[in-house]
Amino acid sequence: MSAENLKTARLGWIGAGRMGFEMAGKLAKAGCDITVWNRTRSKAEPLAAHGAKIAEKIEDLAGCDIVFTMLASDRDLKEVLLGSQGLYRQNGRGPRILVDSTSISLECSAEIRAAVARSGSRMLAAPVSGNAKVIKAGKLSIVTSGPRELFEECRPFLELIAPNGASYVGEGELARIAKICHNVLLGVVTQSLSEITVLAEKAGLPRHAFLDFINNSVAGSVFTRYKTPAFVNLDFKVTFTPTLLRKDMDLGLDAGRRYEVPMPLASATRDLIQTQMGHGYTEQDFSTLLLMQAKASGIELKPENVEVADGLS
Repeated sequence: MSAENLKTARLGWIGAGRMGFEMAGKLAKAGCDITVWNRTRSKAEPLAAHGAKIAEKIEDLAGCDIVFTMLASDRDLKEVLLGSQGLYRQNGRGPRILVDSTSISLECSAEIRAAVARSGSRMLAAPVSGNAKVIKAGKLSIVTSGPRELFEECRPFLELIAPNGASYVGEGELARIAKICHNVLLGVVTQSLSEITVLAEKAGLPRHAFLDFINNSVAGSVFTRYKTPAFVNLDFKVTFTPTLLRKDMDLGLDAGRRYEVPMPLASATRDLIQTQMGHGYTEQDFSTLLLMQAKASGIELKPENVEVADGLS
């Protein structure tokens, strides 16, 4: 697709939450012709400063070439696409291509793919790895599945959103499996990191020193570096809530049952996340698993007030 086509294709976007706002912003700032709809219009309005049009109604997007969706759940996605006022209920037809980045179940994705096909359109599943800060840093990753030629057509737009990479893993709902596995890993790794960090601190190590060692070892990763400031200074400004992580852990355990794969670590972590929520940690970042681990270990953590890098800059 040429640079000219990048700017002449009519794009639509549904969902201007923390993630969707930043992702749509990448396309708008690149000069794409994009129209954004969000249930709460005021959340989408700042995108107008970057050249985006703000839609009054979902059906305003029906004439777009490609519509992207980034919502919170199966229910939200089905409502905006297949509900009584949904995008694919308007005169029986909708946009030519749907690219969905919502973390949803395999069953929901297959249902929507079939409904989109009945409308004469096609769908690309495109869940992402990252959060709003990762998007701003240009380090978002996207995993996709669906017809290969559809991926190639959408690839230039996906790479504007995620310069770090847009991976193609095959047909159907394989991208959903990839994203579910990814988020299960986030939960298990965060709980494991919480356990060893509390163990190190209770033995006398400063958290910042211990995590600096981990991050510079073969066990370190982009993710452990990114979570280090929260673990060191106890700044749990939300990037991903425990409620959303629990949803994805449940999706992972459902997939484990479907494919008869035992997942004992995922199951234990899911129960710890439920306990975390029961203690009121619902509006902060899911990395408050660290605080739960500290309480279970009989210590109270205090911010170390040490400047540490998150690995994104």
